[in-house]
Amino acid sequence: MKPIPVLARMRSLLVAVSAVVFLAGTAVAAAQTEAPAPAPAAVAVLPAPPAFQALDTQVQDLKQEVIDLNRDLFNLEEELLFPANTQVAVFLSLDVSAYFALDSVQLRVDDKQVANYLYTEREIEALNRGGVQRLFLGNLKVGQHEIVAFFTGKGPHDRDYRRGATLTFPKGVGAKYIELRVSDRQRQLQPEFVIREWE
Repeated sequence: MKPIPVLARMRSLLVAVSAVVFLAGTAVAAAQTEAPAPAPAAVAVLPAPPAFQALDTQVQDLKQEVIDLNRDLFNLEEELLFPANTQVAVFLSLDVSAYFALDSVQLRVDDKQVANYLYTEREIEALNRGGVQRLFLGNLKVGQHEIVAFFTGKGPHDRDYRRGATLTFPKGVGAKYIELRVSDRQRQLQPEFVIREWE
């Protein structure tokens, strides 16, 4: 999406919101002056007047437009900040149960720290249920690059565990997607840490 249509939509949305707020204020003021306050003993729930129903529909439509506009602005920001030609994204996934409990991950790209993430129990549960976390999104120029990840947590027999994994990869023209995967290695009764490129 081009920036100009998005800005035009923002302007028209602001005008519409202003109009709805003005209408709501007018309707409320009219209702307060025309309808006398009911006696305390005769309080009853009456159906909303048609004007209020129409106003509610307009407000709901505007809310949906704001949500759509927010999504478009987010996509536009990503396209501007991380163009596809230089974009690199690193994702983390878990497939462990008995041999490793992840606490944190530190990520370095070309000897520069780009991420250091400490996990909560709920995040670990989500990852163990098949979730995938985007750990890093950035730009790299064309050429060879090195990525190093350090995993910290509890290993077999509840011992403190810190392991690293390294990948050297060529960055060409186009987006590059890399996965950090932690899984159980059944034969050796140890966790396995792998960094691989997504095709």
